[in-house]
Amino acid sequence: MAIKTVWIEEGCIMCNACDAECPDVFLVTDTTCMIKADVREDGQESENRDEKSLLKAEYRDSLADGIKAAASGCPVEVIKYEE
Repeated sequence: MAIKTVWIEEGCIMCNACDAECPDVFLVTDTTCMIKADVREDGQESENRDEKSLLKAEYRDSLADGIKAAASGCPVEVIKYEE
């Protein structure tokens, strides 16, 4: 099933698991993990926690498996998404 939006809740430990699983979507920094601007409709790069910007339509299906794998592999369960 397609994913409409993905975001990072507070508590990211910057373990790089999500970036390793789905580098097209996630960017781990020194302080948190961000959703890349290239895949978001609003073109911003942030945790997407407040904005809940939608993924661009062309990525909703193609990146869904990677996003789900990253969320299930997150040791602190801060990756959230909406289908």
